[in-house]
Amino acid sequence: MKILTIKDMVRKDVPIYYRKLYTGVAVIEFMANSADYRVDFTLEIKPTGDKEITVNFLDPIEYPLVQISNMMKKYIDEMDSVGGLPD
Repeated sequence: MKILTIKDMVRKDVPIYYRKLYTGVAVIEFMANSADYRVDFTLEIKPTGDKEITVNFLDPIEYPLVQISNMMKKYIDEMDSVGGLPD
């Protein structure tokens, strides 16, 4: 399993400056087959400076959700580190 990309990403307006809410379509590859899943995710900076990422899949997934969520969080964190998320 591999996260290929998150396409059609849009940042939603949130009045809280330390929280960023995004929506998009995650392209995930399972055994040489790729599938699209709608996803919402949030990046929040805690008062301690830690970054918390929350992922919510809007489409049902027939694969262990914990593993996919952890991979998505890592992918989103890497995209945020290199400036790949929309402002």
